[in-house]
Amino acid sequence: MRIESSQKITTFLMFEGNAEAAMTFYTSLFDDAEIVHITRYGADGPGKEGSVQHATFSLAGQQFMCIDSPAQHEFTFTPAISLFVQCENEAEIDRLHTALSDQGTEMMPLGNYGFSPKFSWVNDRFGVSWQLNLPGA
Repeated sequence: MRIESSQKITTFLMFEGNAEAAMTFYTSLFDDAEIVHITRYGADGPGKEGSVQHATFSLAGQQFMCIDSPAQHEFTFTPAISLFVQCENEAEIDRLHTALSDQGTEMMPLGNYGFSPKFSWVNDRFGVSWQLNLPGA
């Protein structure tokens, strides 16, 4: 397994079987996004054959790592840690909010909360938490 990142600190996401679907979804949402590298489990495990043993992907120049954990565990993602996105314009925040909240959960619906003219906080369909912000002029 090859682990690469040009960053000293990299966000690491642990899924239980849907890491590739999450990466594909996330890279479809952002410009300058790509799946950099994927290593898959083989027939001799320990994870399900073909699932993600380790992967690196980038979103807007920021690298992330992820895996499909072969071990079942009692925990999942928590909104206590979220991915904060500074959106460039209203069209971008509207598009990201629509895509990320689809089959997910809105924790703070898209709106003006005083600290931002347009803000939203959602947990996406994979359980990852996103804060979307449109900075004031």
